[in-house]
Amino acid sequence: MQRVEKEIDRLIKECDYDEVARLFKTLSGGKRLRAKLILKIANEHKDAPLLAAIVELIHAASLLHDDVIDEADTRRGVASVNATQGSKTAVMLGDILYSKAFTELVAFDKDVAQTIAGSVTALSKGEMMDVNMAEAFNSDEKKYLDMLYLKTATLIEAAAKASAILAGKDVEKHALYGRNLGLSFQIIDDILDITSDEATLGKPAMNDFVEGKCTLPYIYLYEALDGEEKEKLVALHAKKTDADEIAWIQSQMSKYKTVEKSFGLAVKLSNEAKEALADDEDLVNILNTMIKRSY
Repeated sequence: MQRVEKEIDRLIKECDYDEVARLFKTLSGGKRLRAKLILKIANEHKDAPLLAAIVELIHAASLLHDDVIDEADTRRGVASVNATQGSKTAVMLGDILYSKAFTELVAFDKDVAQTIAGSVTALSKGEMMDVNMAEAFNSDEKKYLDMLYLKTATLIEAAAKASAILAGKDVEKHALYGRNLGLSFQIIDDILDITSDEATLGKPAMNDFVEGKCTLPYIYLYEALDGEEKEKLVALHAKKTDADEIAWIQSQMSKYKTVEKSFGLAVKLSNEAKEALADDEDLVNILNTMIKRSY
């Protein structure tokens, strides 16, 4: 990972603007999941660290834009750029990171470049879908999972696929692995939004529902409730909830085991990914670690 961090530093310095370097340092690097994935799949390829750095810049750019759209004050427990510097600065910083990433990406093989570039179009579509879906209560599981795939899983899928192309490994199996890793990773995040406290999350618990996002536990809860209770759940959507309302939602989720059902889907997707690359111990361990983040 040190090689990746050096490449990221180099790319930021090449932007040749001190303000970009200053603001980028305020961003939390996170788990670097996508970079680690690329290094594990294409560990012997000389360009793997650069590809990993490119993907991390793209991911950082998408989060900057995401925070502006969500009007988020924090990201991973740290004040967001839009909160401290304003939305205009956050959007422009995201644009700079995107454009620098693409400038470097064009030097790669066409298939690698198209794989990563195509995923950025997909995640942007997913972001737009997410915004539109937040306007009303969504009870459609397929619609939600389609959005989740575009917004979150496509870049992880692309990282796995592109690094497999670099390394001359089975592209389809690695793409399936990345897709399912991305989906199950986000489902676990959705669960943690409900089951973890604010100190752990770096944001208020159950914040997704307040922001208008109907994640799987809420969709499964809607399916389980009767008429009046369905109406009550929908009425609480995208509103600041008090302690009694939160307690009611949590009690109903416990009663109908909607968190457990959501976790079951994450496990199913994870197991499919393990089966695809059962001989790769490192990649299997990434999935095992990801699943252990759960409640």
